[in-house]
Amino acid sequence: MTPPDPLLSPGRRTLASRLRNYLIAGLLALAPTAVTLWVLVKLFNVVDKLLGQYLKFDVFGGERVPGLGLAATLALLLLVGWAVSVLGGMLGLRSLIANWEYFMSRIPGAGILYGSTKSIGEALATHHRQAFQKVVLVPWPSPGIYRIGFIASEAAPDVREKLGDVEVVFVPHSPNPASGFVHYVPRSSIVYLDWPVEEGLRVVVSGGVVQPHAHAGPAPPHAHAATVPPPAGASRIPGA
Repeated sequence: MTPPDPLLSPGRRTLASRLRNYLIAGLLALAPTAVTLWVLVKLFNVVDKLLGQYLKFDVFGGERVPGLGLAATLALLLLVGWAVSVLGGMLGLRSLIANWEYFMSRIPGAGILYGSTKSIGEALATHHRQAFQKVVLVPWPSPGIYRIGFIASEAAPDVREKLGDVEVVFVPHSPNPASGFVHYVPRSSIVYLDWPVEEGLRVVVSGGVVQPHAHAGPAPPHAHAATVPPPAGASRIPGA
């Protein structure tokens, strides 16, 4: 009879299991921190090089000083913001900026990028109003399958005249919510969730691994949660 392999004995198996569990626990504890620090370092280097590559002094051996470019960039942003906010009316800077914005918006191709970037920046920087208003579920790509979306704004009057009672819903990609699709979705086919916007974004970024404890709340008075597939011809959401 062949003797049992000592490496496969119960004690050895228990030790190997514990080491594997410790390794997994260590990865789960350090990996998010490591990834976050890596992204922050990359972002720091990108911003630091904006002006840092021009700020080289002989006293430092002619080399770029880490952090000096970031400080100069922040100082420049503060100076421009102060000039526009405080001195804008006296020096005519606001009219100059308005003319510059009009010029940029008239450039083919670049005008779309400039206008979109400005709109997103204003929405995210506005303190009295959230960029997104509510978390919802919209049927996509077929009835019975739903994706997380965010009510972005009220549909334009001509859109409502042609499509009826619709909501403007931004459906983000996962795990990168900065990109996605804009949908005009009938309110009758939207499921309204009682989730904070931050929780909805967390679900998207985590790929669905993180789920809020809040449950779907009652729909607003003007809307009803969809319990049946949308009518024929509306199974695919425009813009998908």
